[in-house]
Amino acid sequence: MSVNKVILLGNVGKDPEVRYFDNGGAVANFSLATSEKGYTAANGTQVPERTEWHNIVLWRGLAEVAEKYVKKGSKIYLEGKIRTRSYDDAAGNKRYVTEVWGDNMEMLDKKPDGAAPPPPPPFPQPPVEKQNQGQQPVRQPAAAPANPAIPEAEEGDDLPF
Repeated sequence: MSVNKVILLGNVGKDPEVRYFDNGGAVANFSLATSEKGYTAANGTQVPERTEWHNIVLWRGLAEVAEKYVKKGSKIYLEGKIRTRSYDDAAGNKRYVTEVWGDNMEMLDKKPDGAAPPPPPPFPQPPVEKQNQGQQPVRQPAAAPANPAIPEAEEGDDLPF
């Protein structure tokens, strides 16, 4: 078994270049910078900040989203896989390119004023504690999400689980 999974959190280095194919598909390419902060080691040695640049490739709908919303300087979270390809340059030399093909992307920038509020989280919130006039806190259970695909058990039902 093997796994090829990359998670990056960084800033976009240039506006995405988006190309459309005859079949309507799209591909977007841009660079993403990830940085490790500099620090001073215990012995006094200064270690400078280190920035890595990643070539990002997004396909289909994700490419279209990038075209509309991703701009130079945008902060994004990206999940994907590493792909390496090669080509021959004009001088006949073999060149290698390592890219991250994105599977999932989230924009992390704050929304501009007047933008719609974010949707609620997809899972129930933790219980809220209420004070009961000097008594111990009472925990209120979170509302269970309704799932119409699972029928409610009635009294006397013999469920196999």
